[in-house]
Amino acid sequence: MNNLNGTHSIDKFIESALYDKNYGYYSKKNPFGKQGDFITAPLISPLFSEMILVWVISYWINLGKPKEFFLVELGPGDGSFCKTFCNSLKKFPSFENSVKIFLFERSKTLIKIQKNTVKNKKVTWIKNLSQIKKGPTLFFGNEFFDSIPIKQFEIRNSSVYEKFVQFKNNRFNKFIFKKVSPNTQKKLKKLDLLRKKGIIEYPLKGLKILETIVKKINKLNGGILLIDYGYTKAQGNDTLQSIKTHKKNMFYENIGKADITYLVNFGLLNNFFANKKLIINKIVSQNFFLKKLGIIERAEILSKNISFKEKVDLYYRLERLLSEKKMGSLFKVLFASKNKTKFNLGFK
Repeated sequence: MNNLNGTHSIDKFIESALYDKNYGYYSKKNPFGKQGDFITAPLISPLFSEMILVWVISYWINLGKPKEFFLVELGPGDGSFCKTFCNSLKKFPSFENSVKIFLFERSKTLIKIQKNTVKNKKVTWIKNLSQIKKGPTLFFGNEFFDSIPIKQFEIRNSSVYEKFVQFKNNRFNKFIFKKVSPNTQKKLKKLDLLRKKGIIEYPLKGLKILETIVKKINKLNGGILLIDYGYTKAQGNDTLQSIKTHKKNMFYENIGKADITYLVNFGLLNNFFANKKLIINKIVSQNFFLKKLGIIERAEILSKNISFKEKVDLYYRLERLLSEKKMGSLFKVLFASKNKTKFNLGFK
């Protein structure tokens, strides 16, 4: 891999480790599934994707069944969500006639994997959100935000310092802290990030992407549904984590061979959307959201016509999605929209 020597801000280091076209993690391999490093909800059970389809159709109805409706999946992974979503569309012909799907992906490797998985004329791949020209548009991201690099800061003696990682002889040497400019300090204060002690995590790049999405929502009408693991109240913790073959890894080791993520600050996202004058539902857990959409009832219907072994597998997968100890409470759901008619399905 390329020369790492020198001092790098945390976000630039993560950007290279994940997305460098020659050695970046997402540029080289399929990280999903048992043979990869982690498993996402659409891979655990197609019930997850089916429930999102139910929610999207309900939102489309709420908008007055527009003749053209656009769904943008942010970071489609291996394409499993989109595949199940498209396969289930046949049961809803009027919605199927209206919807067009865009997959927003920057990794050429993952695009190839997705194109092998998803075979549907309604699906178009895009690398830039400026390619979205019509509306109404719903942006959907499952474990999208946690894959965008973040900056880290720390308050010391009333001053704010940015955290950097230093390498010597291509090996991790130490962390370095550099005092930030008054302009950066002002940005952090505006987002209400300077009240906590400890590490401050700032998703600069993620907020820039959301800025573009908000402009599209305001211009074209629609909303954004985000599902990710995270928290609503900042504790000042360092939440950066790295996973390799389903096990924990130090984020500055096995570079390009391990995933690097962090816990999403949903309180920050809530403030961000509120400042942009979007309507936001209360943030709920994945357990709450999926149960309100009827995932348990759907599982019961499916279980009537399958073998005992298949039934055990069905409920094992369901438990992974809903359990407090697994994805149920750690994963949060947020919906922000432009339209004044508040859409509460899954949140109330």
